[in-house]
Amino acid sequence: MLVAGVDDAGRGSVIGPLVIAGILVDENDLPKLVQLGVKDSKLLSPARREKLAAEIRRMAKKHVFVKLSPAEIDKVVEKGRKLHRLNWLEAQAMAKVIELLKPDVAYVDASDVLEERFKQQIMEFLPFKVEIVSEHKADRKYPVVSAASIIAKVERDREIAELKAKYGDFGCGYPTDPKTIEFLNRCLETLKGYPEFVRKSWKPAKKLKREKASHQTRLA
Repeated sequence: MLVAGVDDAGRGSVIGPLVIAGILVDENDLPKLVQLGVKDSKLLSPARREKLAAEIRRMAKKHVFVKLSPAEIDKVVEKGRKLHRLNWLEAQAMAKVIELLKPDVAYVDASDVLEERFKQQIMEFLPFKVEIVSEHKADRKYPVVSAASIIAKVERDREIAELKAKYGDFGCGYPTDPKTIEFLNRCLETLKGYPEFVRKSWKPAKKLKREKASHQTRLA
């Protein structure tokens, strides 16, 4: 039996893409993932993730990525309630990953608060039937999802490193990082707006822009 694990990286970030990764392994090879020591990518150091990602790619029958750009995310999120629309977009992307992998069963880390609803959303986008196990914290319960979370995080980290090399250090890209907020403020000062790799629909980005506009109005 062929088993897939699917997970994302960068969902809450205000900078960079949302990366969805999937791996395909033979059911008999699942113990090998345990032996490698895979676990939720957030619990591993960057160096350990890099090493494990290389080993995962070597042993997997197949691995794929689907990347959602800030522009794609903004387009969907601006249409309705943020979380609802983002879940829909991510379900579509996960379905694409599963379609490319063609497993017998796919384990996914559920983004929706309702695991079953997220499963049904994914299934609506699939052109063939496949067993889907949709659970919260699947990256901690199932090694095949842990493995997917690792390669998703490593791929996104590479994208972020490329952006930093070009535009300077903006921290981790999440709104909780003061460096990231400082970078967004600097963009508004120098560019009078945000570059294409910023998710303009995110509340922190919108708030900073409103505050900047309000400040300029008062000065005028």
